[in-house]
Amino acid sequence: MAFGLGVAFAIAGPLAGVAIAVPVTPATPRTGRLVEVGPIAENGFPAWYRDSNGLRLEACVTVEDPLCPAAADELPDPDAPVSWPDNFPGEFFYQLAGAELTMTNGVDAGIGLDLEGAFAGEVAAEGDQIVFGRVRIRFDANQGERYRITHPYGIDDIVADDRGVNMTEDIGIAAGNFGLAMNSRVGPFLRWDPAVAPAAPAGYTGDPGVEHRIVGSPYGTNFIRIERLNPTTGAVLAQMGFTDLFSVQGRLAVNSGVDLSQATYSLNPDGTGSLDVFATSEAGQSIDVVGNTTLGYRSTRLRSSGARYYGRFPITGPMPNGTMIEVVNTGDNPVARKTRSATDMVWVEEVRYDSDARTLLVRARSSDRLTNPALTVTGFGALTSTAFTGVTAPPPTVTVTSAKGGSTTVPLVGAGGTFAPAAPVAVAASPDAGPIVGQTVRLDGSGSTGEIDTFTWTQTGGPAVTLTNANQANATFVPSVTGTYTFRLAVSGPGGAATPVTVSVTVVGAALPGANAGPDQSAIRGRVVNLNGSATTGAETYSWRQVSGPLVSITGATTSRPSFTFPVHALPAAPGPNAGFVYNNEAVTLELTTTNPAGTTTDRVVITPQPDAFAGMAVRYRTGNNEWRISGNTTLVAGQRVTAVVGNALTGRVIGTANTDAAGAFSIRVTGPQPAGATTISLISTTGARTLAFPVNVTN
Repeated sequence: MAFGLGVAFAIAGPLAGVAIAVPVTPATPRTGRLVEVGPIAENGFPAWYRDSNGLRLEACVTVEDPLCPAAADELPDPDAPVSWPDNFPGEFFYQLAGAELTMTNGVDAGIGLDLEGAFAGEVAAEGDQIVFGRVRIRFDANQGERYRITHPYGIDDIVADDRGVNMTEDIGIAAGNFGLAMNSRVGPFLRWDPAVAPAAPAGYTGDPGVEHRIVGSPYGTNFIRIERLNPTTGAVLAQMGFTDLFSVQGRLAVNSGVDLSQATYSLNPDGTGSLDVFATSEAGQSIDVVGNTTLGYRSTRLRSSGARYYGRFPITGPMPNGTMIEVVNTGDNPVARKTRSATDMVWVEEVRYDSDARTLLVRARSSDRLTNPALTVTGFGALTSTAFTGVTAPPPTVTVTSAKGGSTTVPLVGAGGTFAPAAPVAVAASPDAGPIVGQTVRLDGSGSTGEIDTFTWTQTGGPAVTLTNANQANATFVPSVTGTYTFRLAVSGPGGAATPVTVSVTVVGAALPGANAGPDQSAIRGRVVNLNGSATTGAETYSWRQVSGPLVSITGATTSRPSFTFPVHALPAAPGPNAGFVYNNEAVTLELTTTNPAGTTTDRVVITPQPDAFAGMAVRYRTGNNEWRISGNTTLVAGQRVTAVVGNALTGRVIGTANTDAAGAFSIRVTGPQPAGATTISLISTTGARTLAFPVNVTN
């Protein structure tokens, strides 16, 4: 099996529509979960998971243990010993738990509640390891039936689709991110109820071959209950099944593992030095560093504080590149081992950026004072005694890396002068259309950019006028005579004054405005239509209104460039019939009215819905199971919805509705209604496609 990253929630899709599978929060507060993931074992998986009850389970990856086996068919060679990575199971379990029951209608149901290990690429490979919590529910049911399933890890409300009730929830599927599995619903671990004989085999949560009552549910629901619900109201119609017997597989972790977090060294110029080793494991473990004769230290026990382990050991340099340090947990069987390259440490003594000189100064040193390895500043190059130059915009942090593997990142400290806004840029726009005498003329400086504190408009030529709002971005004046008027715009801000700009306005004699609503156009239903009346001349005001067609809402009705959304076509209402349904593919007609002191003029524009049609139709009705199968394509690819009805007109009973996909294709596959003698169907889309009296292929 292959997985994506993060969370996978898979639910079987229905014949028409989308299946509903909803986790329901139980009324009882949750009282437990998985709380800790253990060190990474040599196979790249966590050595164990711990729950809030203190129960630790390890991976079942051997074939020799009948109470916690890895499936033989998951091994490349089931006859050979398990080994990493050549003969390792493609999937395995920390917990494999579930129940099977026969419901009152004779249908078998299965519920799985597992903590599973697997690989993103399906086969054992380093870096592909994943662990996820799985809740799986499966049983046969008629499409549309609704069920509530209560189980140890919660409640699921599911509507059956064409495959019945078929839900799988996998949470934690991200290679190497093993903590995500603790966010799943699985946890605490399930185990045999100790109050019910027989007791679980020593060292195990139970015998998977024997069904038994359990404990461990965080909600106290240590059972499976399946109830059928009213699809609409959610009321309980009947209890279909119940069991409190489970199969449980899990092996108590006896090994604790070990992680080697860091191994760093220091060397003096005379070749003497020390090695610092940092490890983690369970508290109370025997963690040793393995002796290294080349470096001159013997195997030694690390000192512990809870789950942390530390040791400091004398060494004699130099330290060869790639020298591996090994730690072991001597209490594990087999002994857990981890290795890691020894690296030096890097100390950054100074990082300073001079914003005036645009230089970055970095001073750092290695803990290896014997060989003094080369140091590199990420993104800048080799570290020398001089500063990096030409650094216009430095990063917030600086990383220094040693040739011996050490690395450290520190924040940058800035120096030099502070920045101020740049001088603004003045922009003055001419009016859209030539103004006339007596009309209010708008001077537009709103396109000016930068940090602006003041606007100043002054007249520099033409017949004298009075400017209104001369200290605002937009100023106005009313000319009383024809002529060319010129104006100067000056803006200033914290960065200084902009270079002034000049705009000229030519005023003509009084004349009626020339209303121009733009060319007629076509539009797809459901899309925004942009109108353009900017070719209008001499207008002081704009006013758009609808003249005919399906009702629309105009945005910006008093501007030269308004817009509206062309309405989608209505669909017949389910279940029908719809005797009053009317197909109407009428265009939208709008009228633009413009005014100025000389009077008023109007112009109209017509927006026609872009035609849509059906193609590639196939219609089949199966009498044996009262099932419709309808498919086809639309000539427009617009995400429209398609409704099919019984009969020669769109007034019949509704069969079903579907959305078109990215290629314009649609499929309606539902049970009922019965055609009642009709041999044709009719279809309509929200974009106006229509087909009447399409023949039906009737089969058993």
